[in-house]
This record gives sequence, C-alpha cells and structure tokens, in this order.
Amino acid sequence: MELKDLKPAEGSRKARMRVGRGPASGTGKTAGRGMNGQKSRSGGGKGVGFEGGQTPLARRLPKLPGFKNFNRVEYLPVNVKRLEEVFEAGDIVDGESLKAKGVIKHADALVKVLGDGDLTKALTVKVDKVSASAKAKIEAAGGKVEEPC
Repeated sequence: MELKDLKPAEGSRKARMRVGRGPASGTGKTAGRGMNGQKSRSGGGKGVGFEGGQTPLARRLPKLPGFKNFNRVEYLPVNVKRLEEVFEAGDIVDGESLKAKGVIKHADALVKVLGDGDLTKALTVKVDKVSASAKAKIEAAGGKVEEPC
C-alpha cells in the first residue's frame, strides 16, 4: 500500500451544496431558503440569546457577580492574645491606643475584640464591640469592658 492508494471511507466525504446556480441544480433561485421572510435574507435569523422579544437573560442578570450589602458594618478584628502582647497591665485599650501601638491603621476604625488567646493583665477595653468569650477573659483577668451604647 502506498500513499496514493489511500482513500477516505465510503460515505465519509460529501460534496458541499452549491446553491443559487440555476434551476437545473435543484437549489436555484431562492437557494433552498424558501420564499420571503427574515430567514430568507442574508444575515437574517435571530441572534444568539434572542428570547422572542423578552429581555434576554444576559440583560436581566446583574452586571457584576455577587451581592454587596451597603448596610454591612465592617469591624477590624483584634484578638485577646494581641492585647496581651502589646499592652501593659492597667492600660486603656481604645482606638487611639491601638493605633499608637500599631495594631490598627486608623484610630477611627470600628474594632471588635475577639477571644482567641489568653489574657493575664487587667485592661480597660473601650472599643466598638467585644465578643462574649473575649469579655469573659478580660473580666477574669481583672479588667473592665466599656462598650458604647
């Protein structure tokens, strides 16, 4: 067998249909497109995603993914073990002191103290929120929690 002897399998290759080549071809005049209408014209037919005049799904969905709750309040988390590392006994922990010690970047940021770690020093904590476990640890160490209303 040589390269010249190779032939495709019977029925696997089909000649393309030559449309609009006169009445004898069987696809002359209207070229198999029927008479009139949108689909008989060049470029005719409905586009991808067309839903019969209904607003397409791609336009009904939001442009960007996800949902952003504009009422959400973000707190910067500060753990009890961080307070143990940074503050001395009897210190007051508030936005200003946290910024001064380099724990947070902005003094006016909302801060929540969380209960990860242990605390052995008595501290007065004046931040926006304190978790229940953190409050228990601060009070067990002899400290005090003062939350704003």
